[in-house]
Amino acid sequence: MIQSPLPMVNTPAIAPIRVVVVDDEPNMCRIMVKLLEDEGTQATAFTDPQEALRAIEQHPPDVVLTDLKMPAMSGLDLLRAIKAARETVEVIVMTAYGTIENAIETLKRGAYDYVLKPFDTGDLMRVIHKAAERKRLLEVNIRLSEQLVAVDTPSPMIGSSQPMAELRDLIRKVAPAESAVLITGESGTGKELVARTIHSQSPRCRGRFVAINCGSIPETLLESELFGHEKGAFTGAEAQKLGKIEWADGGTLFLDEIGELPMNLQVKLLRVLQDKTITRVGGLEEFTVDVRLLAATNRNLRRMLRNNQFRQDLYYRLNVIRIEIPPLRQRQKDIGELAQHFVAKHCAALNRPLVRMGAAAQRALEIYRWPGNVRELENVIERTLVLLEGDEIRIEDLPADIVNPSPSELTPTGHGGFTVDAEYRIAKEQFDRIYVAALLARSGGSVSEAARQAGMSRRNLYEKIERLGLDLRQFKR
Repeated sequence: MIQSPLPMVNTPAIAPIRVVVVDDEPNMCRIMVKLLEDEGTQATAFTDPQEALRAIEQHPPDVVLTDLKMPAMSGLDLLRAIKAARETVEVIVMTAYGTIENAIETLKRGAYDYVLKPFDTGDLMRVIHKAAERKRLLEVNIRLSEQLVAVDTPSPMIGSSQPMAELRDLIRKVAPAESAVLITGESGTGKELVARTIHSQSPRCRGRFVAINCGSIPETLLESELFGHEKGAFTGAEAQKLGKIEWADGGTLFLDEIGELPMNLQVKLLRVLQDKTITRVGGLEEFTVDVRLLAATNRNLRRMLRNNQFRQDLYYRLNVIRIEIPPLRQRQKDIGELAQHFVAKHCAALNRPLVRMGAAAQRALEIYRWPGNVRELENVIERTLVLLEGDEIRIEDLPADIVNPSPSELTPTGHGGFTVDAEYRIAKEQFDRIYVAALLARSGGSVSEAARQAGMSRRNLYEKIERLGLDLRQFKR
């Protein structure tokens, strides 16, 4: 290895280009190092291609200048090895025996350029600077691609309950297909997360995932959002616009709140599903699109069919595969796991150390009915962390409506006052809370009267009220 004996004294604002020279002639190596450093680059030279390759793998340069003909390893073989180890490193091949065939072969193997000896210093430096710039752009592109993948990658589906295990298994089976999927469930259960997970596990994962909420866009604008429009199609259409369907070509289109889609657009969407074609608003030309459609709703589409609010033919096109997401109250085993996940997520977002979840606080979360499902749970955790001053979430740190809910907020309907999907520990505490809250409500907050009705001592009832975290003030008349 041949290096300049003198380190660079001044560090420029922009890091100098790092160049590795590989040539079996020691004298050529010395000349190249001197020439390159005079031009402001950091240069290192090797006469042994294998030694050069090891150094390149450990400390990748911006550009490699390699001779074509060397006894130990040819320049083409070195080029292939460099690209296999460090794809973004740009390689320029030098030779005194230039032919068109050699030039074509080096470029086909991935070389940035091919230069003939002897070369003009100015011309060589221009090639080196362009190669280094290309390497920088490639690395920026890779970083941006990784960031886009990270953005598109859905959050993990948290939960070890039986309903979640069944949901993950169904997604695994459905994802590879091209069939339309209708995702149903209450608001806040994570319908878009399921849709993103299906997309990420499907053959279309490298295509776009395009989501649109049919209920959040005015009806007058929704058609343009979905199908796009031509310039001059309506007042304000000053340029052509691609719609979400066309934008999702080759990927997945997710229509959230499909039940809010107006009848006239249901007809047009049906044509997309049947013929795979669209026509932009104000346009005449038909375009072929290749999209997989996932739709979601929290409305009862069968009831809407009976009321002529949703097209039957579209419903059957969408409902090829149906995924029902269970509400959070039916998978209480997952509440603690979800709470811990959201604590970690929002501690990181707030740039604060990870906090603990107190046992009493977790019990209160597990017992609450969660009408807003996972979305409500995340909002509660975020709010709690914003206001939290200590390093542990205690029951008194939770919002009052979580700690002291009304009996209706504690009682999942249809299971006699508590859910049988919960573990015994949770179900028992849920029953205790419902029972004691009902006693206190009936007695107007009188512990003595509530204890008499329950057939227990006043002291025991006080202890139970304290353990359950109930606020007596809520029951005072």
